[in-house]
This record gives sequence, structure tokens and C-alpha cells, in this order.
Amino acid sequence: MATASDRGQAAAPSITVVLPSILQPLAGGQSILTAPADGPVTVAELLDAVTTDFAVLARRLRDETGALRRFVNIYVDGDEVRRLQGLETEVSPGQEVLVIQSVAGG
Repeated sequence: MATASDRGQAAAPSITVVLPSILQPLAGGQSILTAPADGPVTVAELLDAVTTDFAVLARRLRDETGALRRFVNIYVDGDEVRRLQGLETEVSPGQEVLVIQSVAGG
């Protein structure tokens, strides 16, 4: 099967979401999820796009109101979104989003 790059075309612009190992089983074992994006999208829209097929992952990241769970931290190019505009933070194609889940213990 020929890919876009095989035909001399650039791949469609996308945004990469990197998951920690603890969340990978909820994404079918994938460590990286990608969402196509022709332009900037919000973190909320990005999460909606990458969790469409992974309902349990969606519930692990956000609560029933759609807010980020307090033990989930999301970084856009190294900046934590809670220190930016939260779920309304814009992400552009080519940027990387990192999800970190806090682990408590004692």
C-alpha cells in the first residue's frame, strides 16, 4: 500500500499525544496517538479526537463535567496547560502534547 510520502506528497498535518506507560493499555497499547489537524485546535478538541475509540481513556483523563482530573497533567511543548488556558489552550499541527498521570503512594 502506498503512503502519501511514497507518492511524493507530504503527510497530512497532525498533532501527537504521548501517553505514559500506565495509560497505554487504555489506548490499545499505543504510546502515541495522533489527530489530524489543519490548524490550531484546543486541548479539549484534541482529547476528544484521540479518545474517540478509547472511552475508558477518555474517562481517566476527564471527569463527567469534561474537566481534567486533578491527577492528570497535560503539557504542550513543555508547558503545563493549567498554567496556560487549561483545556482551551491551543495546539498547532506539529506540536507534541504529553500526558502525565500522577502516581500516589505511601
